[in-house]
Amino acid sequence: MSTRVAIIGAGPSGLAQLRAFQSAHAKGAAMPDVVCFEKQADWGGMWNYTWRTGLDEHGEPVHGSMYRYLWSNGPKECLEFADYSFDEHFGRPISSYPPREVLWDYIQGRVKKAGVRDYIRFNTAVKQVTFDPVSRQFTLTAYDYANGRSTTDTFDFVIVASGHFSTPQVPAFAGFERFSGRILHAHDFREATEFQGKDLLIVGSSYSAEDIGSQCYKYGARSITSTYRTQPMGYTWPKGWEERPLLNRVEGDIAYFADGSSKRVDAIILCTGYQHHFAFLPDELALKTGNRLWPLGLYKGVIWEHNPQLIYLGMQDLWYSFNLFDAQAWFVRDYILGRIKLPEQSEMQADSAAWREQEEGLQSTASMYEFQGRYIKHLIEHTDYPSFDIDAVNQIFLKWKTDKKRDIMGYRDKSYRSVMTGTLAVPHHTRWLQALDDSMEEYLRETAGKGDVNALRQR
Repeated sequence: MSTRVAIIGAGPSGLAQLRAFQSAHAKGAAMPDVVCFEKQADWGGMWNYTWRTGLDEHGEPVHGSMYRYLWSNGPKECLEFADYSFDEHFGRPISSYPPREVLWDYIQGRVKKAGVRDYIRFNTAVKQVTFDPVSRQFTLTAYDYANGRSTTDTFDFVIVASGHFSTPQVPAFAGFERFSGRILHAHDFREATEFQGKDLLIVGSSYSAEDIGSQCYKYGARSITSTYRTQPMGYTWPKGWEERPLLNRVEGDIAYFADGSSKRVDAIILCTGYQHHFAFLPDELALKTGNRLWPLGLYKGVIWEHNPQLIYLGMQDLWYSFNLFDAQAWFVRDYILGRIKLPEQSEMQADSAAWREQEEGLQSTASMYEFQGRYIKHLIEHTDYPSFDIDAVNQIFLKWKTDKKRDIMGYRDKSYRSVMTGTLAVPHHTRWLQALDDSMEEYLRETAGKGDVNALRQR
């Protein structure tokens, strides 16, 4: 009888898992009986844009935190698939910082080529997963909104690929209930032009705060004040953007900060992070962690140590992304196919503890992405996933950080060379601050004819 595998989520990590199984099958391996459950109407996970917030059309919590006008905030050369390059997908060089729709198209290109869409049940939300220790099987209950019915299936393995950027962490501050403007979490941010001409307060000092603030500045916010808990982001902000210590309270439309200063604001955006939350899992199966590079409880960062038939993909704090999901998915595939044997639970826990000890010793930003790079290299050494120069990717990360420090509003205009193909990215026709149309049609129209792929490889 074929091994039955459930994958929860058809975002980048769930699609990586489908591609991993398809890759092995194309080389002669038996394909497990795989079912992927996706509550949205299409694949892509977080890269799907929806105008909806709160609840979706079925009354389910909206998964996506994607907003209009988002452009990649890291070089595409750091997330490129090792088995499917940007050159292959677009047929010509493109810039290093594409908008969302372009990256979504790239993600889709690989899985369309692999032909894995038929394994996915769309508009189907997983409601409950339980495990029977006697039969050693999971029972998964889902609701199929397309057909208006519940389904119940049994599986030998469950792979949780639902991500961890959809359940907001929402702090409260004194006076919020009487604030005269709008308060929203980054999860519900959809449109930077909504804040044109507004005085905006952003609570938080990480990537969401940096990027949402930048988007709002680009589309005409009158002023931006970002507030930090421990230390400022430290960039040289353009005129009209300032950083202040943590918000203390709000009175009417006046925000008061920890240093005693105050500012009138029209709206408040909470860029305060997300929770790992799995409503479909019982407590004994649910991963409990904050957003960190090495969550405990997962052998090799993926296999639930208390029940190795349960697997989590992409649960780490992310520097790398698409190729990290690939490395994990190929490892998980080979484990499920019996090619990788697990040690005893005590050895798995000791291995995880050693990785955690390394993580806790990291002091610099560079050491963090180098740590994650070592992790990816460690995983792919166990599989046939195409090897790539992780040290070279780390150097791109380092250059990216330097470019941001020099020019936070202009770093997206820089170009890098692909580690996978050697192609040098071409500059986008329009500088990021002036590129107001983020559609793929406009992006590709403007970058067409920028250079021959083979010629650029020789530079």
